[in-house]
Amino acid sequence: MPDAVVIGAGPNGLVAANLLVDAGWSVEVLEAQPEPGGAVRSDRGVHPDYVSDLFSAFYPLAAASPVLTRLDLAAEGLRWSHAPAVLAHPLKDGRCAVLERRVEATSAGLAGFAATDGDAWRDMYKIWCRAGPDVVQALFAPFPPVRSGLRLAAKLRAADGLRFARNLSLPVRRLGEEEFAGDGGRLLLAGNALHADLAPEAAGSGGFGWLMSMLGQSHGFPVPVGGAGALTAALVSRLQRRGGVLRCGERVASVVVRGGTAVGISTAGGETVSARRAVLADTSAPALYRDLVGEEHLPPRLVRDLKRFQWDFATFKVDWALTGPVPWTAPQAARAGTVHVADGVDGLTRFASQIAMGLVPDEPFTLFGQMTTADPSRSPAGTESAWAYTHLPQHIASDAGPDRITGRWDAREQEAMADRIEAQVERFAPGFRELIGARRILAPTTLQAMNENLHNGAINNGTTALHQQAIFRPTPGTGRPETPVKGLYLASAAAHPGGGVHGAPGANAARAALRPHGLHALLHGAQRI
Repeated sequence: MPDAVVIGAGPNGLVAANLLVDAGWSVEVLEAQPEPGGAVRSDRGVHPDYVSDLFSAFYPLAAASPVLTRLDLAAEGLRWSHAPAVLAHPLKDGRCAVLERRVEATSAGLAGFAATDGDAWRDMYKIWCRAGPDVVQALFAPFPPVRSGLRLAAKLRAADGLRFARNLSLPVRRLGEEEFAGDGGRLLLAGNALHADLAPEAAGSGGFGWLMSMLGQSHGFPVPVGGAGALTAALVSRLQRRGGVLRCGERVASVVVRGGTAVGISTAGGETVSARRAVLADTSAPALYRDLVGEEHLPPRLVRDLKRFQWDFATFKVDWALTGPVPWTAPQAARAGTVHVADGVDGLTRFASQIAMGLVPDEPFTLFGQMTTADPSRSPAGTESAWAYTHLPQHIASDAGPDRITGRWDAREQEAMADRIEAQVERFAPGFRELIGARRILAPTTLQAMNENLHNGAINNGTTALHQQAIFRPTPGTGRPETPVKGLYLASAAAHPGGGVHGAPGANAARAALRPHGLHALLHGAQRI
């Protein structure tokens, strides 16, 4: 009988298992899919000569994460690679906002949009250099982040602290307008905010756009050499080398609850795996509470709150094997690993508004990844392993485009949506389609079938909006991984601090599981978070 059973071998589940093993616990991880990794996997399914990341691809949060840093995954062979430029946002007129690896280079580029904007970016980065380390510690710590919060407050006393808090709460459109005279800085902030389901006019989108932009400036948007699966392989190697057990192809059907305490799990195959001390679930909150635990074991208030749980946007993704580099009209975009494809901030607003109305966007904002540019091992020299994804409504009411897409995602609808994404890229890179040697379509339903946490392609395990963050995540409560069932802990991105590959929800759940046994201080540096 293991001390703990972990449901799900995504990055959070694997981080939690690693930390429990470090504390001396025996751990068994059960994963429904035939391979581990959750949304951190890669393959050669588009073309045998091209490595494609199935889900997530760039990892600024992983690079900044104190959780992953303490695991020392380099000892397991993990190596990181960077594109020459972090990200770019080209415009149709040939101009291009570029987040460079060096702050001086970014500032010089933004000064081309407006003379004062280079200084504005440097000033923004100076604030990050002063406050960023404590922001990161606070973000990834269990809620509330007392120590890092006090350090941050001490650095940003009185009026400066209030102005900083105000900026974080602003809509990203307003933040960009206040900070930058030209389009460049505004594009970088707003495009980064749309990595989550935050419209340019949403409260708090400025804070998220600022965070992702500053992480990109300080840490870049690195990728694992050889594919996203290398990150998973390092976590698995570390776990197994320390005695942890991983079982793939084992679907958990229920959490066994006796006397209000989680005592193990039952698999779809009828096996019961008992847990001496804890069960940790790297699953969505609705799946854990409704499907695995059952409403009969939950307080009525939580059951009611689950009816208000909001998923983030659906996602539609296309992978390509390109026979040559993307012919961007703005040549600076060719140097970036990540490219934001939208017609300015107004284009982002139009896109988000269509989703809010339940419409499939006719000109979808597209996040485009140039993986060979970031890691030359991904495909033969002179080619590009590329992908793009866009967001869609969770529930489609109508199609703003001409293709009558309904969300059935049959072959016709999948091809039509993929063609629409390619047409959007073609507007900014004429000749793009001529380079496509092969493509793979991952519709929202496909993404969910490959990873059940990606509900209809929701990549953040619940909205990033303020009403479902911190003490409101996943439902109003404490913002902590403990659940109403004793010994059961929520260890997924459904818990604080939410989506992104950084391991914090898994680490917070492991720490919470160890605390009743007086072992939480054994976590690497846990007392310093």
